Amino acid sequence: MAIATKDLQHLFALIAEDIGAQRDHLCELDGAIGDGDHGLAMDAGCEAATKAVGALDPAQTAPTAVFNAAAKAFLNAVGASSGPLYATAFMRAGAAVKDRPELSDEEFVRVFAAMAQGIQERGKAEPGEKTMVDAWKPAADAALKARASGAALAECFDIAERAARQGCEATRDMTAARGRASRLGDRVIGHIDPGAASAAIIIASIAKFTQHRDG
Repeated sequence: MAIATKDLQHLFALIAEDIGAQRDHLCELDGAIGDGDHGLAMDAGCEAATKAVGALDPAQTAPTAVFNAAAKAFLNAVGASSGPLYATAFMRAGAAVKDRPELSDEEFVRVFAAMAQGIQERGKAEPGEKTMVDAWKPAADAALKARASGAALAECFDIAERAARQGCEATRDMTAARGRASRLGDRVIGHIDPGAASAAIIIASIAKFTQHRDG
């Protein structure tokens, strides 16, 4: 069963709902090592993306246009570092499935991997530097590997979600190589990176979406 534009509209709504529910928790995490507004930024960005995507006519809109609308809306809503990163992720997602009227399971995994790569390249971050890449990259690698070995879509994202959570948890023991947290040196050890935490929430939302679809 292919993933159509109306499914993607549902996915964005699901992400916005899950990020909104964790907004205060994300601000708390960010308050320990940043300026305390990561939850507000992610909430605003996801809400704006969902609104923009929801306003599209699903009968007239291809998936690429959905991702491009989300990218533009997220960037307009969030000037902070996560804005350009997620805007790039959604632009890459759109480019990965250009001209496709709907997405196969294979293509949906490719969209996910393109998002992760976009975030990594735009942020110029490597795993181990206490950023959202610590959740995104292992999740994308795990999804691609599972898909290559013949796993169903929901299973691929179940594995991706676990990898993202482990990656997020691992940031607790890292020092930060980038951003505001990098100035705090060893004081950031013991704190989870808020960007990795929000990434894990988004990836969990995507996993939930694929389970409902396959279920």
